[in-house]
Amino acid sequence: MDQDSHCTGERELLEAVSKITTSSTTSPSDEEDQAKAEISCQVREENPEKDDTQDSSATLSPNSSMTTKELQEYWRNEKRQCKQIKLLFEIPSTRIVEHNLSKYVMYKIIILQTGSFDSNKSVIERRYSDFEKLHRNLLEEFSEEMEDVTFPKKTLTGNFTEEIINERKLAFKDYLRLLYSMKYIRRSKKFIDFLTRPELQEAYGCLRGGQYTKALEILLEVIGLQERLTRGNPAAIVPTLCAIVVCHKDLENPASAFEYGEKALSRLCVHSSHRYYIPLLDTMITLAYELGKDFLSLQEKLEEWKTKKDPIRVFTLKELAVREYVR
Repeated sequence: MDQDSHCTGERELLEAVSKITTSSTTSPSDEEDQAKAEISCQVREENPEKDDTQDSSATLSPNSSMTTKELQEYWRNEKRQCKQIKLLFEIPSTRIVEHNLSKYVMYKIIILQTGSFDSNKSVIERRYSDFEKLHRNLLEEFSEEMEDVTFPKKTLTGNFTEEIINERKLAFKDYLRLLYSMKYIRRSKKFIDFLTRPELQEAYGCLRGGQYTKALEILLEVIGLQERLTRGNPAAIVPTLCAIVVCHKDLENPASAFEYGEKALSRLCVHSSHRYYIPLLDTMITLAYELGKDFLSLQEKLEEWKTKKDPIRVFTLKELAVREYVR
């Protein structure tokens, strides 16, 4: 589905939500439920094909527990995301690393948003072998799309000369730009992992080791890039948001923990079967009570979920977080 038809579909959905709001003040609740069901059907018609990175429960269902207000907010966010954010890749510098008996070049990659001054640009470092692994992985899944994509070959000698390094800087910049220009590749887990996984692995390693300040520092740096790379799949960054909640909570910053918890919950409004949903709700109830905020609505959602699901072993939010990115 192209961008214009997608935007048209979102406008129609927003109009449907608006109709719910107009009728909800005078119509009984069963009519509102019917309207939600109609929206669910329309979503399925407008989105017959799911994105590669979409969660299996991303589509609304007639049994959704969302309120009218939550529906409005959800589709408002979807409309904002209708306009694609484009990213630029720059490789301004490199450094040579000598570790034990190995020697390699690290390429500094700056990722920034086009169209306006980007104060939240992301900076990562990758070596030649990281790019090489990405290329092999993408060839396995996108052999047809990668048919005309060239990759800079290794040389037997001269890999650390200024001339070769500068050539590869330009080559890798063009390589990333080309990959990002292809929709299915830029949305693929393999491409997103290349840009975010090393930092996330380090952050979760710090979290497991109780180094919450260091873990939080890394998570806050990567969350912006991760969000921009996965805009079509809001639930994709929920684990990272929840890890930030865990760090703030253990650092005794309940207000900040609650703030990021709200962001995570807003991305799960149509994902009540997500593994993080109940642990997050449980944590948010505790934080709301501690902060003197309204926790009854959260408690109602938790009880509603329990009445619909069979009793199962549910991990705590922290237990889930420490299991992420375990090698």
